[in-house]
Amino acid sequence: MEASSLAVPAVYGLITFLAYSSQWLFLYLEPHPLSKKQLIRFNVLLICLLISYTQSVVVDPGHVPKVAGQETEESDGKFSGKFRQRWCRKCKATKPPRSHHCKECKRCIPKMDHHCPWTSNCVSHTTFPHFLRFLFYATTSMIYLASFLWARCKVVWDDRDLPSYLGPNIFQLAHLFLLSVTNFVTLFAVGILFIRNIWCLAANTTTIEGWEIERHKTLVRRARYFGGYLDGPDGVKVRIQRQEFPYDIGIWKNFKQGMGTGNTLAWFWPLATTPSIESGLEFETNDLEEPGLQWPPPDPDRINRRVPHGFDRGEEAFTYRNAELTPRETIAAFRRRQEADIVRRRKPFVQRVESQVARGESTGVEGAFDECEDLQGSGAGSASGEESWKNSEGERLRDFGVDEDVEFYDEDDLPLGELLARKRMQAEVRAQ
Repeated sequence: MEASSLAVPAVYGLITFLAYSSQWLFLYLEPHPLSKKQLIRFNVLLICLLISYTQSVVVDPGHVPKVAGQETEESDGKFSGKFRQRWCRKCKATKPPRSHHCKECKRCIPKMDHHCPWTSNCVSHTTFPHFLRFLFYATTSMIYLASFLWARCKVVWDDRDLPSYLGPNIFQLAHLFLLSVTNFVTLFAVGILFIRNIWCLAANTTTIEGWEIERHKTLVRRARYFGGYLDGPDGVKVRIQRQEFPYDIGIWKNFKQGMGTGNTLAWFWPLATTPSIESGLEFETNDLEEPGLQWPPPDPDRINRRVPHGFDRGEEAFTYRNAELTPRETIAAFRRRQEADIVRRRKPFVQRVESQVARGESTGVEGAFDECEDLQGSGAGSASGEESWKNSEGERLRDFGVDEDVEFYDEDDLPLGELLARKRMQAEVRAQ
């Protein structure tokens, strides 16, 4: 049994421990058991909490249908970044804006925020309102519980000089202590997560897009020392210009879009309707940039190589290795090479700059070393390339549940077969 399969039962167990064992304990502790009004308020909050959490667990995070898109524009060996087509190799479908391929759900998720281990589900366009309600009711319930615990802890402390038989027994004291510590630690963690999600909702960003924004700022800073361009694969020069995040359309509209409705009462209703998947395929933009620019901005390390391995290495292009393998082993080895060839990792930026210095190509390099404070965290082992870049919080794309191989290397190129199929479809439409 995987540990992830125990996450949801563990959360239900934690809620039960904090919410219901505390009510039982309060029957035996001073100053008095909970009043009827306190019990009603507390249990209403708990019902809302349980419903919201269950919704976060069971609601489908959505899927991305096969949709047509715009095509890549390329000229003079320089990649402009306009009309880039995002393509998911594993789903074999185009990717609408803000969607990402989740390695846990095994599919592309509309407006994916992250894959939450505590709900065993993706926080996405459809599940975000339920997830935020869960955080709200969890935070509110624990604050209310903390007020009950504080009152009883205060009584125990004030009566600390009385004989022990006049107060709670050792098991009740241990129970009270464990409840207080668990509630405080959980409230601290969930409270921070709730505040962060409120901020993301107000700015209309996801945690993945926060990573992309920081990545883009790093690329702009790097390009400043190389004439506004960074090297892409196969000698392609990628122009890096500062680009504003396009989906921040104002706080009120951001809240309406994120919560799926402008009805503020529905924001707090645990049985509120789930946003439709179709509404998560296209998003209003703020038009701060010229039409045609897409998010995320161009990234030279996220562009596939056009030249297959071997053709750029004459000494290895036509050599046959492992001649002693059996036919079955040969086929298996070919498939491994084929799979490895799909993802062509580039070395971390700092290693590429060091290579330029070694070759004497040092123009602007010193400034790049001085300015790019992220360099020391750009590699995570010999098997990792630039996809191992981390933001200021030490997070990689995979930390959000994203499939890095799909997101980082193979999302911008439409396969030739897909282009031909679209061309045939367009011809058939014209013929009709």
